[in-house]
Amino acid sequence: MFVWRTVLFLHALWLGPGMVCAQPRPTLEASGFSAEQVQAFARELASKPFVTQEKRIPEPWASIDYDKHRDIRFRPEKAIWHGEGKNFELQLMPAGWLFKFPVEIFVVEDGRAKPITPDNSYFQFGSVVGQPQPADPPIGFSGLRVNGPINLPRVFDEIVVFQGASYFRAVSSGQNYGLSARGLAIDVGQPAGEEFPFFRSFWVETPSKNARELVVHALLDSPSSSGAYTFRIIGGTPTVTDVDVKLFPRRDITRIGISPLTSMFLFSGFNRSRIQDFRPAVHDSDGLSIYDAGAERIWRPLNNPMRLQESAFNVRNLTGFGLIQRKRMLADYEDLEAHYERRPSAWIEPRGSWGKGSVHLVEIPIEEEIHDNIVAFWRPEAPYKKGGVYDFGYRITWSNDVPLPWQEAVVVKTLSGLANGQERKGGAIRYAVDFVGPALKSLEDGLQAVLRSSAGRVSTPVMLHNPVTGGVRVDFLLRPDDADVIELRLELKNKDKSASEVWLSRWTK
Repeated sequence: MFVWRTVLFLHALWLGPGMVCAQPRPTLEASGFSAEQVQAFARELASKPFVTQEKRIPEPWASIDYDKHRDIRFRPEKAIWHGEGKNFELQLMPAGWLFKFPVEIFVVEDGRAKPITPDNSYFQFGSVVGQPQPADPPIGFSGLRVNGPINLPRVFDEIVVFQGASYFRAVSSGQNYGLSARGLAIDVGQPAGEEFPFFRSFWVETPSKNARELVVHALLDSPSSSGAYTFRIIGGTPTVTDVDVKLFPRRDITRIGISPLTSMFLFSGFNRSRIQDFRPAVHDSDGLSIYDAGAERIWRPLNNPMRLQESAFNVRNLTGFGLIQRKRMLADYEDLEAHYERRPSAWIEPRGSWGKGSVHLVEIPIEEEIHDNIVAFWRPEAPYKKGGVYDFGYRITWSNDVPLPWQEAVVVKTLSGLANGQERKGGAIRYAVDFVGPALKSLEDGLQAVLRSSAGRVSTPVMLHNPVTGGVRVDFLLRPDDADVIELRLELKNKDKSASEVWLSRWTK
């Protein structure tokens, strides 16, 4: 079952006072539906100033709280295409609670788009929210859910959900929901507040009986940009979503985030000094992975910092990036309810070259796991200009780890804490980084750990065989001295050739 996690940046899913929805949707052409029409709608929206929309969901639905909202369930037998022998079924998400503004949902069949009319008969109303009265208006829709037999034949489990702003999340077989993707991010982590573009209309193409792919089109809008999106969804092992985008900026956008991912990281063995919890770790993702074609593969363990931090990683030729959940054992979390070991990773692969730019990571302090506090996205070097048209595509793979071959070692664990003895009195921090990989054993004689720091002092790294992982552990001390921020870089090398991911981390005072 999909459960919404609070977005911490504005603690809301709308855009702020006076900026909640857009002007009325352009009229569908009589000739029928096409992806080009959605692009035309987006272009038309961008040619006019952004305006609010007065239409909100009516009472009593507008004022229901979280408990009442989660007590409204879609009736599975009412799913679109239910019982038609297709590989997909479409369910509708109720408005209410945080979702004050309904979205339009259309089903496309034989080239024509037919709107799904809100009707309370789509939903089951539990005892907490109570049964709607005959005079109560339809609740409206906040999004949509796609189900399919990704785990067992003829059992239609959830594959992907679109709900809230431009958020969507997906799972592969055997996984539970975790991190989310977004259509677009603007001004993430800025003091003035983040702008949340949102999907205001969806068109779902009716699949043929044997189709393995479901196509969803969406119209995005915000004060800064409009956009047309096409999602091609294939559920399975793993689930993938291919995304095609056309953006039409209303203004010059410098702090834009392309293919953004949003996740939660509370603590792990890397940084649990202020957390009192019986569990060894709590997170939906534990690292940012970046591939630079022809250069190196980066692993950046995530952090829950004391204050907001943003990191930028310049990439010459981006192969891909993603937020990865690498720990896959129940013992890594000891949580019998959340099952963080089943949370998906999300890997972004650009279609074609995205040119010069950087992968950005924003980490925001949180005290509870109910908040998302991690964002990763691509930012092009040149701003997106008002009046321009920006066309790009990418694939999201919802796998367990990075879905690309890699012969060298990978980082499987990062640990840190105050050093012992006299070193503790001097404020030294001890780090332990575990690498595993099939080639490590044959390289042990010539293997060396190369460690660098931007400030402070680091000890000579010590490599130890780890009998549990079968790999090597690199142990070292960091003495910060008077530094406020220190960037650390560690990798394994064999005769000056890289033998591992590059481990990057930031220490802050």
